[in-house]
Amino acid sequence: MVGIRQKTWLASGIIYALFVFWYTDFGGPLSDQEIDTWMVTMEENGSTPESLGYYEEFLRNDSGRQFLMVNALDKNENPPNVQGGQPGENSDQLMARYMEHIFPEFLALASHPVYLGDAVYRAIDISGMEEFEGADEWDQGALFRYRSRRSFMQLISNPELKKKHAFKLAALEKTIAYPTEVSFYPADLRLLVGLILLSLTALLDALVLQRKTIR
Repeated sequence: MVGIRQKTWLASGIIYALFVFWYTDFGGPLSDQEIDTWMVTMEENGSTPESLGYYEEFLRNDSGRQFLMVNALDKNENPPNVQGGQPGENSDQLMARYMEHIFPEFLALASHPVYLGDAVYRAIDISGMEEFEGADEWDQGALFRYRSRRSFMQLISNPELKKKHAFKLAALEKTIAYPTEVSFYPADLRLLVGLILLSLTALLDALVLQRKTIR
């Protein structure tokens, strides 16, 4: 007969397994058929030939793993009015409108922000781009985790979300975003959630054992 202690560990294991199953893309690298389908979809959504070339190369080099998007953001001090927003909204308000629409879909695909911070001064080190005006001026840095390139394409190919992209464009003076695959990532939620569940389960197990001992 399974006791309460065994049930506690079993329940914890099931919860963790469900989380890992949701948080991890087990589909492997994108197939040629999937990539061809995404290219058709992006072309129908109005992507330029340059963008299509970028996405195709990005997808054909898929490893099937998660990746982090590194972002440098420079806010627009005088953003234009955007259809669907209120006249005179600042960059933070416009970006909030954009995130309001994208965030639910973002989380549904097991993707989420990892880090967001405000710049405290101009760029300390610039090399190879000194001639570009404003190259040392950024307002924020951010990291966003994507479950896989498959999930990334599911997000950006959504025509409803693309309609809200105007809010982001208006909110920013300039931005740079590029994908990275991690080789060292101690903030991976699979590790953190596993440690939290392990700690809580061990605590519950100890409490149950203590109650049995007292009796």
